Amino acid sequence: MAVQTEREPQTAGELIRFWRNQRRLTQMELALDANLSAKHVSFVETGRSRPSRQLLVHLAQHLDLPIAERNRLLLAGGFAPPYLEQPYDGELMQPLRESLSRLLEAYEPNPALIVDGLWNVIESNRAAALLWDGVDPELLEPPVNLLRLGVHPGGLPRISSMTAACNAPLIHRLKRRSREDADPALAELIEEVESYLPGEPPTSPATQPVVSLELQTPAGPVELFTVIATLGAPLEVTAANLAIETFLPMNAESAARLARLRDGG
Repeated sequence: MAVQTEREPQTAGELIRFWRNQRRLTQMELALDANLSAKHVSFVETGRSRPSRQLLVHLAQHLDLPIAERNRLLLAGGFAPPYLEQPYDGELMQPLRESLSRLLEAYEPNPALIVDGLWNVIESNRAAALLWDGVDPELLEPPVNLLRLGVHPGGLPRISSMTAACNAPLIHRLKRRSREDADPALAELIEEVESYLPGEPPTSPATQPVVSLELQTPAGPVELFTVIATLGAPLEVTAANLAIETFLPMNAESAARLARLRDGG
């Protein structure tokens, strides 16, 4: 018995319809938002009208497409993609790569690293070695995945006070993003790491403004919280998916111990 599956959208019109449904918009709602007629949107989706480059860019903006999908939409419409798509270690990315390396170095003695869209570590400063000193060696097989490292029992929960529940807010945000961006690779990763989360959310009231973890180090326990930053206005697909995560001390004692670790090599 044959199983019928939905065909992957190929044409510009099919992609517009896919992303409109992904955003839970009717043709009328998209038309009103984009200042078009519903009839025009319908003709574009069915292929009765060939959209211009300007119209595709306009619709991509109102549908809030990820920049990789904007490239795909323009290519499907027969136009050059508007955004670059280069490997992180490529020549064109060298100035950005060098600036980010300087940023990581400037964060020392605080651990800091850069992850890609799937939370694989692609660069880190020297202090970041504290985050995997003593974890299960299997988790350090490249590429090291920071999300998996944070929830796996052999990862950060093994060398710190962090539990899988500490990462639940981030995992839930990423799960929502995987749905909104129709990202199957991210959805697969989230499905894996969700298996480490507790069945019930914590019920005890919060006692501090942010989640922190106490990390065991050679200089003694260090209490850290994290800050996650992204690039402000990326024009390249790889750059758009980068995130910089920094682990900052929660108190003066932790800051002093991090400094001693740096000075002691």
